[in-house]
Amino acid sequence: MPTFDKELDTTGLNCPMPIMKCKKMLQSLTAGQVLHLLATDPGTRSDIPALVNKTGDQLVETSEEGGKIHFYIRKAS
Repeated sequence: MPTFDKELDTTGLNCPMPIMKCKKMLQSLTAGQVLHLLATDPGTRSDIPALVNKTGDQLVETSEEGGKIHFYIRKAS
């Protein structure tokens, strides 16, 4: 599990809320900081990588445990 600077728990929220909250949180980070996003919406498996690809940030790691999807995203700039 990577170290992270901020955590955003969107468990129980459905699309598009996890994406919107993630995007807003990423905007508040400085370059190099890592966001740990927790989600339960199955759609985030494809939506978060698509968002990160669009923003130019880096998806460091993705894992699933106990019904929760964990994303670690490094802010690019």
